[in-house]
Amino acid sequence: MENQHNNIRNIGLFAHADAGKTTLTEHFLFESGATKKLGSVDNGTTQTDFLKVEKERGISVRSANTSFFWKNTQINLIDTPGHVDFSADVERILRVIDGAILLVSAVEGVQAHTETLFNALKEKQIPVLIFINKIDRVGANIENVLNELQKELRMQTIVLQQTLNEGGNDAEIQLSWSPTFINENLIETLASTDDVLLDAYLSGQSIEYWEADAALSKAVRQCKLHPVLMGSAKKEVGIEELLDAMISYLPAPSGDSDKALSALVYRIEYDKSIGKIAHTRIFDGSISNRETLSNSSRDVQEKVTRIRKLNNGRYEDVMQAFAGDVVGICGFGQVQTGDVLGNGEGLISHELSMGTPLLTVQLKAANEKDYAGLAAALQELNFEDPSLDFQWMKDEKELHLKIMGWLQMEVLERIIEDRFQIRAKFENPTVIYKETPSSVAEGYVRYWMPKPCWAIMRFRIEPAERASGVKYESKIGVNDVLQKYQNEVERTIPLALQQGIKGWEVTDIKITLIEGEDHEMHTHPGDFVVATPMGIMEGLVNCGTTLLEPMISFKISASDDLLGAITSDITQMRGNFESPTMENGRFTLKGILPLATSVDFPVKLSSRSGGKAKITTQFHSYRECTDEQGIIREFKGISPLDTAKYILKARKALQ
Repeated sequence: MENQHNNIRNIGLFAHADAGKTTLTEHFLFESGATKKLGSVDNGTTQTDFLKVEKERGISVRSANTSFFWKNTQINLIDTPGHVDFSADVERILRVIDGAILLVSAVEGVQAHTETLFNALKEKQIPVLIFINKIDRVGANIENVLNELQKELRMQTIVLQQTLNEGGNDAEIQLSWSPTFINENLIETLASTDDVLLDAYLSGQSIEYWEADAALSKAVRQCKLHPVLMGSAKKEVGIEELLDAMISYLPAPSGDSDKALSALVYRIEYDKSIGKIAHTRIFDGSISNRETLSNSSRDVQEKVTRIRKLNNGRYEDVMQAFAGDVVGICGFGQVQTGDVLGNGEGLISHELSMGTPLLTVQLKAANEKDYAGLAAALQELNFEDPSLDFQWMKDEKELHLKIMGWLQMEVLERIIEDRFQIRAKFENPTVIYKETPSSVAEGYVRYWMPKPCWAIMRFRIEPAERASGVKYESKIGVNDVLQKYQNEVERTIPLALQQGIKGWEVTDIKITLIEGEDHEMHTHPGDFVVATPMGIMEGLVNCGTTLLEPMISFKISASDDLLGAITSDITQMRGNFESPTMENGRFTLKGILPLATSVDFPVKLSSRSGGKAKITTQFHSYRECTDEQGIIREFKGISPLDTAKYILKARKALQ
């Protein structure tokens, strides 16, 4: 049953904020007959902006599914958020789609986030169609946009349409590629991607449209070419042509329904009447209602109570779903976004490439009696978006989240109030620093009092290569410490490194267990769990730690007259940059900046340039900084260095 879903397309819709994604989605639904009335972003009546904050602000802050039929093909479309603060959501969608539409405004052109999005799509080898929207707007300049696509995104495009009267209300499109019109320039572009076509072209043979179009479809699916289409979503120009191209050039899902199950939960949604819905893409195998499935990410078995499938914009209950399908599964209690169902074979590995949360923020309930309710709300939100990395420090009664930026914080505040009826106050966010050992040292722990207990260990702690994470090995034998106890040590290491001597997570560290001793009578299973953080922390004190700060890479494009002021700003922020490139009165500058000094730089740059400068940023790496340049925090909870209290707490003798 391999490739049995040729009449399905799973497509993601991507763009910088305000390029018109949601309006385009509304027209897809309307043109296909899935809806009888057009929704409006301005009026808050769109199908895919379902949160109150989305309707009020006119922006998408969460991905949304919709589905419709076009020429007997079901198109499962995922409309994604366009703001960089919600990149974690976008990144999850990249794992479950087979093709993409990248929207670019005919007026604003390639914007900061457009480049980040295309690079991520390129990295994942996802075929992409380009749709240049808003050709009717004053200031529309298709030629400029096409140049930016090729120069800034280094994209190999093939332009299938031309515009007439661009920048006016009567703007329209004209086909450059159809059975009745074959553009010779396009044939030449196509021939460069297909050897058979190239031979025919060079030998002067006549090339049929169907032959050339098949080569185009193949080139798109191999990510060699990116067709460019144009139109105006608002004026219903170019919608049908784009729908046709989605079917013709973007691939159908692969997968085999007869294989073992392999599926990915890419979004969690809560419905007031149904409860938790796990939106899932099935890559191989099938899922039946009332079936018990293995969640390999949580190592649990959970029963399916309902399978919901989008058909023509409406959910329908189905008894079974197959490879290639996108469905909502009900009945799972422990599932969270990113979980793998079944064996996970063939799933795209999850490497963070678009956005890593680099800020941490503390929340408080405006009304103290809502403290427990706020903690429960954040746990629920963390199931939906694990990148929030919710930490509940119960001893201090503190609630902490990791975030991408200020907009995400504002949106979370509204969601908590609208959905949970709790007013939350956010403190000022702090840059997330890390620690790494400064030298080689040993940490020793002898946990043998108060009886009964016995766990003795000596660790060697060393700095490791930057971005290498945590490496652990044991040099002792099972005659010294039983294997089951050694397993507990290895399992506890990540927990022991959550806070170092400066209050931050410890990374880029090599830990070696070089001595150890258990006791036949006195050792209990939890003794090595209690002892490990004490030995590690003592080792960190002995070797000292160095702070690491997050660095971001940037690319700035602005007019030549701003070069001196901008390079001066970068130097003052402890940044560095390469030699700028100059072209047509503008410069492009690339470099690296500490996040701590540059959080508000994009706003400052926009103000300095009257909104005409472009800046693209993304996480680059963690680099060493001095204690004065960073922040040192107090240890949260009871430190393992305070051995008496720590042991009492670990043995639950201290409340």
